[in-house]
Amino acid sequence: MTLQFTYIALTLLITIIIVMLGVKTIKKSFSGITKIRNKIILLITLLLLWHIYVFVIAQTAILQDYSLPPRVPLFLVLPTFVFIGIFAYINRNENWLQNIPEHWLIFCQTFRVSLEILFVFSVAKGIIHSNMTIESYNYDMVFASSAPFIGYWVYKKKKEFKNIAILWNLLGLGVITSIIFVVVTTVYFPGFYGSSESLMSKEFGMYPYILVPAFLMPFAVLMHILSIVQLNKKKPQENARDSTTDYTVFWFYK
Repeated sequence: MTLQFTYIALTLLITIIIVMLGVKTIKKSFSGITKIRNKIILLITLLLLWHIYVFVIAQTAILQDYSLPPRVPLFLVLPTFVFIGIFAYINRNENWLQNIPEHWLIFCQTFRVSLEILFVFSVAKGIIHSNMTIESYNYDMVFASSAPFIGYWVYKKKKEFKNIAILWNLLGLGVITSIIFVVVTTVYFPGFYGSSESLMSKEFGMYPYILVPAFLMPFAVLMHILSIVQLNKKKPQENARDSTTDYTVFWFYK
């Protein structure tokens, strides 16, 4: 029961962070009380609807069926990835994204250290396989431990901080991709590890453990994608500075 509560508590914490970050960004990016209120209501409504969907579908036995086609990726992971891709593409040039402090999107990734610790306890309870922990093929704890240092580097805007932060985000996506591969093979293709049966407990397909592929992992992916888009987009003051520099050089040679 304590382990279940901890998964729910971590999910609640991440949800609160999203709401707080969203509300602060909305208020900074938009004008008009009605528009701001509608944006905030939309954000909270989408989060609630997704949490309700995850909870309801987890009450059925469909996610505990580890036969092919893979239910968890189809019903949970794929929809979130499609949303992230569309959301990032549509908003890639929106000013609100630049109103989020660059280091915030990086500091958020620190939560993955807590998640990896939960994985270790989950193995002890027989809920997940050790393949998903740092004992085997999951090095996410090592990567997430670097988030405070990279975030501080970005906050202080050290030399080449954008390039380093972009590479760090890409590395993070690579780590998540490797973890997804390990989870998928452990659950659906156990032969990869010399087993004829799924190595994952059926409990992994139950609530609240299913929040990992349904919400916590997609949140990490979203933060990486938004950070990359944000860092690749020059802010207005940077564009102005570049324009001034170009004009000065042109005038000098003229």
